[in-house]
Amino acid sequence: MNTTTIINMPNVETSRTVEQLVAGQATSDGAGVKLTRVLTQNLQHRLDPFLMLDAFGSDQPDDYIAGFPDHPHRGFETITYMIAGRMLHRDSAGHEGLLENGGVQWMTAGKGVIHSEIPQQEEGVMEGFQLWLNLPRRDKMNTPWYRDFKAGELPKFVTQEGVAVTMIAGESHGVRGAVTRDTTQPNYLDLHLPAGARFAQQLPAGHNAFIYVYRGEVSIAGKAVPAQRMAILANDAQADGVVIEASADARVLLVSGMPLKEPIVQYGPFVMNTQDEIYQALSDFRDGRLGETA
Repeated sequence: MNTTTIINMPNVETSRTVEQLVAGQATSDGAGVKLTRVLTQNLQHRLDPFLMLDAFGSDQPDDYIAGFPDHPHRGFETITYMIAGRMLHRDSAGHEGLLENGGVQWMTAGKGVIHSEIPQQEEGVMEGFQLWLNLPRRDKMNTPWYRDFKAGELPKFVTQEGVAVTMIAGESHGVRGAVTRDTTQPNYLDLHLPAGARFAQQLPAGHNAFIYVYRGEVSIAGKAVPAQRMAILANDAQADGVVIEASADARVLLVSGMPLKEPIVQYGPFVMNTQDEIYQALSDFRDGRLGETA
């Protein structure tokens, strides 16, 4: 059962600083869905274990209505967080689910899955995010896994300063997220900060971390981060976390994780460790083996 609790702020002695602001690139994917690619391929090693972050949002049906017809994945996990709208998921492993306002779809592609994501609306706003999380070498050929979380199933809490937190993954303020992963240890938080509030999150020194501001503006260690910007957080040796401050109402994704420090070889929807493994994925897809359930 989902509960909301007022929780004391953890102590962060020294906040990380902003290393770089990233604007993202306007692009399209699937059957022409317009989106902004915030975490691009050239940042994969810097933000290991995260491979990609797409932000999509429009009230124009032509921007999203065609959706994402059948397409393959292998070697990583996808986390889709829907702020507004409805998307139907079907895949070759027999999973089906309707992702709705405030819900999360977590899919482990593993050795291979073919799936589709089709909007279930003809008008109105569709907004959300898809984050790609790499799998360690030893898990890349695991059996695919899938789970839908409705908004009411995601752990939530409110800090003493009124920051409303939705816990998609990891742990914060003693609250565990909907999903945890031992190897990559991802933290994925949606923060709604009222004007004048601050939010502190402890971060292990070796973890890579970033925020994405999708409403309003925040500041970190005196550096302003405006809307539609990703801030890569510096891996400051002396920092024990991050402190996010909002002078006006703001909404922010906070993402962090332990880097795998393994080779990353990507070809479209396949992310493996070697070029030969990519060739094998292409061969398996071409020959109809990639989405086999046996």
